[in-house]
Amino acid sequence: MDREWGSKPGSGGAASGQNEAIDRRERLRRLALETIDLAKDPYFMRNHLGSYECKLCLTLHNNEGNYLAHTQGKRHQTNLAKRAAREAKDAPTKPQPHKRTVSVRRTVKIGRPGYRVTKQFDPELMQRSLLFQIEYPEIEDNIKPKHRVMSSFEQKVQPYDKRYQYLLFAAEPYEIIAFKVPSTEIDKSTPKFFSHWDPDSKMFTAHATTSTTSCFRTT
Repeated sequence: MDREWGSKPGSGGAASGQNEAIDRRERLRRLALETIDLAKDPYFMRNHLGSYECKLCLTLHNNEGNYLAHTQGKRHQTNLAKRAAREAKDAPTKPQPHKRTVSVRRTVKIGRPGYRVTKQFDPELMQRSLLFQIEYPEIEDNIKPKHRVMSSFEQKVQPYDKRYQYLLFAAEPYEIIAFKVPSTEIDKSTPKFFSHWDPDSKMFTAHATTSTTSCFRTT
């Protein structure tokens, strides 16, 4: 009995090259359907003739299945690898924005400074004020104390209360101290609102006056 050319004894005959190619494309198509979203594929394009093109490989395909099978083939995968290598090579040549490095200064805190708070009242203007005197005997050289007003919303130590605000004082190596005062508007016109640092006595003085007659007190 004559056997089919190219087949082995006992086999049902070798599958034709055409059938193998069809089976292979079908397997690749099913694999691509599970892994590729055509809507997000930058190389997938439908032309005006209704067929599909691969913009990476410049190939033409009759349907989506054929295109998907192409994406799993050696040609497409090789071109993807070449493109990725080229982009990686070109990336370092692009100008990089200058990044400013900021060194974080770490200082061992030595505790809170001594302070005095004096309540004052101007009977002519009917304004209340507070005089803060903060002592920094061990302040670091060439350092001047700083102060700022912080809203209750900014701080994270106490529950938020819109009725209050905080007056903060800071100077290395001391801990920051804060005074809780009512959220009344502070009159920042000179000389009613001022601060002064005396490097000889190591005393920082700040004076704050309310612009209304409401009570201004620390808690």
